[in-house]
Amino acid sequence: MTRRIVRTLMQLGAITAITLVAIVFLDNRFRVLPTAIHGYMPAHHAGYIITDMTVSQCSSINPLSSCNIDGENWHRIEKDLYLGSGYVSSAYVHVQRKKEDEFEPEDRVVLDISVGNLDPSVGMKGEGDERWEKRPSGLWLKRSSKQLASDSAKAVTGIDVLFGADAVDPREGWEIKDTGLLLDSAGEGQEARISIKRGSHVDPTQPKPRISENGRFKIMQVADLHLSTGLGTCRDAIPKGYNGGRCDADPRTLEFIGKLLDEEKPDLVILSGDQINGDTAPDAQSAIFKYAELFIKRKIPFASIFGNHDDEKTLPRAGQMALIETLPYSLSQAGPDEVDGVGNYVVEVLARGGGSHSALTIYLLDTHAYSPDEKTFKGYDWLKKSQIDWFKKTADSLKKEHSQYSGIHMNLAFIHIPLPEYRDPDSAIVGEWREAVTAPSFNSGFHKALLEEDVKFVSCGHDHVNEYCMLSRNDQDKPALWMCYGGGAGFGGYGGYGEYHRRVRFFDIDMNEARVRTYKRVEYGETDKKLDEQIIVDGSNVLAAPE
Repeated sequence: MTRRIVRTLMQLGAITAITLVAIVFLDNRFRVLPTAIHGYMPAHHAGYIITDMTVSQCSSINPLSSCNIDGENWHRIEKDLYLGSGYVSSAYVHVQRKKEDEFEPEDRVVLDISVGNLDPSVGMKGEGDERWEKRPSGLWLKRSSKQLASDSAKAVTGIDVLFGADAVDPREGWEIKDTGLLLDSAGEGQEARISIKRGSHVDPTQPKPRISENGRFKIMQVADLHLSTGLGTCRDAIPKGYNGGRCDADPRTLEFIGKLLDEEKPDLVILSGDQINGDTAPDAQSAIFKYAELFIKRKIPFASIFGNHDDEKTLPRAGQMALIETLPYSLSQAGPDEVDGVGNYVVEVLARGGGSHSALTIYLLDTHAYSPDEKTFKGYDWLKKSQIDWFKKTADSLKKEHSQYSGIHMNLAFIHIPLPEYRDPDSAIVGEWREAVTAPSFNSGFHKALLEEDVKFVSCGHDHVNEYCMLSRNDQDKPALWMCYGGGAGFGGYGGYGEYHRRVRFFDIDMNEARVRTYKRVEYGETDKKLDEQIIVDGSNVLAAPE
């Protein structure tokens, strides 16, 4: 009797499974289920689907022209295709989008996009009801009226606009078109390029950094990339005759960083500010995507803070951080709303194995930009009381948790603008001090807080050609904190000062010995050498400068 019941249940289960598979198959092919049920099927796109797209152009001297399109389903992408360089002209991309349950019989689904003067279908075999339709500015759309087209893996579900011959889109499911939109000469100089998304939303990959099984963890600090929208122009580049005298800043910078990523294989990248050269990056998104793509394609986690140039004449910090937070492998955070600045947060590096205890805590803080009181305190801004209070409160709250780690836990910190203590002429340094330290005139006391919370080292950027580490001592005259510079990495920012070579700083951490070794790698000259290599922490103790 029991065997008969089991056999019957197995037969019913098999019939049910076959029936479900058949229903899914038929619904995918012929849409047999009601919309309310179809929405739960795996092939269904829950969000919007693009049904049409066009480009509008307008002129400030022609009152009859308009860069708006009437209609509730049309949405304008708020990026002027001229990036403000069109004098009296502007142009915008508009998309029409709908959800599946809003479709009308006359609606068509966009399956692909092409840019060019020629019809993409020339020389291609017929594709049934799918056909290419011409739109302004060299835009071509392949659209289909098939009922099932909205479920196709080819269905376009998102449109964006990026700029520059070197534009990339590292987001999952996105694909950038090779050819820029065909505008007039002023517009074509910006190389506005369409990026399309297919498929449903995918949550970005955000791994938790962890000490490797051999006990090691390497941090690569990338300071002052100064990327542009487009190729950018090199400043103070060496050697003088590089590439026949033509030096495009961003490709050379990104090639340098990519080479070091492949050779050094860091576990984490810290971007310590001025990733964007605001004056030459009217579309910050395009510049952000260029550096992010380096890390995303190599599956390396990265965390960023802002410098004084990131948001000059371009997207504000809050907008940039909101974008960076959505990228794969980004650990960046805006931080608490009640704390001054954007980008005050903590990255915890977990202990080796599968445990949840932190081995390293990395504090990242926003050092803002220019002095809010130039008359009294000239120069640059300073870390605010709310930030220092947040740092101390956070560090104190984590002490109990960190005490549960079986090894020796260590605290580290990264900022952009150096602290006033970096100016001390009597402190020992390792590396070159080439230019005046442009720290804030007002000292808000963050250095003292770093000592109180037992931070082993803090590293900054900002002064491109300074690339030293300076030892700071406590009240008992014992080594207490190393204050380092990353050294400027980007060719879009200044160099000079005796033919400075762009460089990047590394922190190679051995948790077996609670030891931190730091060194730099350069783009030109002794490119294979680890410059100024030194151990700054050993047995969790801050070491004195080498003799």
